[in-house]
Order: sequence, then C-alpha cells, then structure tokens
Amino acid sequence: MKRAALLVTIVTLAAAGCTVASDAASCSGLVTYGTRDYLPTEKSVFRVGERLGTATVSECDDTPNDPGDSIPEGTTGAYAIEGVDPTEAIAVGDSPAEAAPMAAR
Repeated sequence: MKRAALLVTIVTLAAAGCTVASDAASCSGLVTYGTRDYLPTEKSVFRVGERLGTATVSECDDTPNDPGDSIPEGTTGAYAIEGVDPTEAIAVGDSPAEAAPMAAR
C-alpha cells in the first residue's frame, strides 16, 4: 500500500508538469537510481524501454509542520526511456504501463 502511495505521488507530480530545477529545495518526488538523482519532468510523450533495475524513492518531509504529509522511503522499478540516455532520464513505476518520466538533476 505504501508503495502504491509513493508511485501515486511521483505520477501526480509528473502529470502536474513539475519542472526539474537543479537548485530545487523540495525533496518531493526525488528518486535515486545508481548514483544519480532524478526528479519528475514535464515530458509527457515517451516510450518506456527495458527494465534497468530498482530505484529508491527518497524519504521526504519538506513540510514538517503538516503532519501526515511525509513520504517514507521505498523502491520501484527503473526503466529506460527509448532514445534517451539513462544518465539523463529514466521512467519509474511498478510496471512499464505505470512508469512516469524522471530527469536527472
């Protein structure tokens, strides 16, 4: 259930058109795959490629005064995006159909 909530958060952020900012203070949506951090991107048209492995969804509580708004650490699938180097962007989700695009920060 927690895993589903993490993915809903990531997909919601991506669908809302969050842009990636290198100086972003918010941890919301932060995913780590290998040695790189990724954030939701506004890329809306993409094709999911092969499964790369497992990504870690970072614990986040960037609104400490609002109880219940924290996101616990979890894991999810990491997928290649066709035509894009994984050092630049990946897709994350429990399945290719649920994967949301994430850009390296």
